[in-house]
Amino acid sequence: MICPDRLVDHTLSQPLRTSDFDYHLPPDRIAQTPVEPRDSSRLLVLDRATGQRSHHHFRDLPNLLRPGDLLVANDSRVRPARLLGRKASGGKVELLLLKPVDATTWETLARGHRLAPGTRLVFGAGQANAEIVGTTDAGGRLVRFDAPVEPLLPDLGHVPLPPYIHEHLDDPERYQTVYSRVVGSAAAPTAGLHFTPALIERLDTLGIGMAFVTLHVGLDTFRPVEVEDARSHVMHSEWAELPGETAAAINAARAAGGRVVAVGTTAVRVLESAALASAGVDPGQPQDFAALPAPTAPPLAPYSGWTRLFITPGYQYRAVDALITNFHLPRSTLLMLVSAFAGRAAMLAAYEAAVAAGYRFFSFGDAMLIV
Repeated sequence: MICPDRLVDHTLSQPLRTSDFDYHLPPDRIAQTPVEPRDSSRLLVLDRATGQRSHHHFRDLPNLLRPGDLLVANDSRVRPARLLGRKASGGKVELLLLKPVDATTWETLARGHRLAPGTRLVFGAGQANAEIVGTTDAGGRLVRFDAPVEPLLPDLGHVPLPPYIHEHLDDPERYQTVYSRVVGSAAAPTAGLHFTPALIERLDTLGIGMAFVTLHVGLDTFRPVEVEDARSHVMHSEWAELPGETAAAINAARAAGGRVVAVGTTAVRVLESAALASAGVDPGQPQDFAALPAPTAPPLAPYSGWTRLFITPGYQYRAVDALITNFHLPRSTLLMLVSAFAGRAAMLAAYEAAVAAGYRFFSFGDAMLIV
């Protein structure tokens, strides 16, 4: 699948200050390793209606949800996309494969000296050979392999970790959710890292279901917004899929009075993109929130397509009733997304409380449940 051209969204006229989504985080609050077991991570619960907060552990989740609720999670699996090799002329090189352009060409992030177009690259003992054929708008490299490289990644590749994690990860499976199945992400949908098979079974026993969508996470998710008017930020496109069985489960849960609980911001983007598509709006295009149809509760249809949905305060949620999420980077699109759901002041107050209470932040950190 070839990503459409990225476009600056000029349709939103009211300024949205990036600095309003900044907060102070001591470096020692950035989790470097996952906790064991997965569901022993802490869980801060925020009530949107009252602003009240309470402190729990993730294993308490079955007692914090209701029978009839439906969890919707992203089943994308992290691709072992970090390749270590050398230039044919000598010198180390490292590639991170971001997304395929065609069968043999990839958008990548590259490290090494003098990686100009025309440079030949070698990986392994010659199992994979490639050439740099161009650059990307984000400063990466377009790399064309002599043959499809995807089948070689299980042997040649390494699972990439976010740039703020500096510790070695002994078990790469700890950066995969236990339900991951569709390979394609450059980063894990980390809100799902807290689930264990036993916890999912307990939820099911209590009448709390689980359904799946797919969205392959790109590294843009870690990049801070670098412009002060956030609505000038160039939002990346991601491929989103909501299958028919998940749409049916959501419609059934809603009809019976249950809540749709998104597991992570990637699931949010799929669900809200599908809701917009069901209302006749193309989520692959920039959106003026004021021009969107009023939220209704029509049946949600299956969806498969690109999404550039940039959710910020002012957006009215259509498909998500509650949200499980990790703690996000300052000045990030993800912090803006959760602020649109719970309110910026309430989110920043919750983050301040989490810092004071010693919560662990980011990918291997603790979680929030926003109801």
